Amino acid sequence: MSKHYYYLHTNGDLIHKRDLDGGQVADFRDSDFVRMFWRLDTTQRYDAWRVLVEAKALGGNEDRINELAAKWNCNDHDAHHFADCLGLDLFMDGNAWCCTRQDFVDLQHSPAGFGSTCLEAFSDLLRELDFRPSKTWGHTIKDLCQVGAA
Repeated sequence: MSKHYYYLHTNGDLIHKRDLDGGQVADFRDSDFVRMFWRLDTTQRYDAWRVLVEAKALGGNEDRINELAAKWNCNDHDAHHFADCLGLDLFMDGNAWCCTRQDFVDLQHSPAGFGSTCLEAFSDLLRELDFRPSKTWGHTIKDLCQVGAA
């Protein structure tokens, strides 16, 4: 099992570091240049999607995020598995993808994310849910997408 870290630099770059000795967490946590970081187990699809969606919601470099999405096969077809894992509804609304939590009522009362890709819709939903970067103990996409979450 190969484990890696990705961190979101203050300049928007999404940077890879291999997990060699476990000391990276302290380095990331203490750095003024790291906005947020993620541990990625390459055998877990959830981890790949989480890195991409959360980094995109925080304004990460679009080209880098799209490059990794292609490399990891995180595409619109695969997105439905991620949505199911989180209990999200993902569907076409006109010519855009829409992503909502299962407690969705309507656009006036419930958060919803939209985008030309599922990745964009997931990230837009996170922004609607006021997702903020955190180096420790912050909310994740899984926390914010639970029914009844703030």
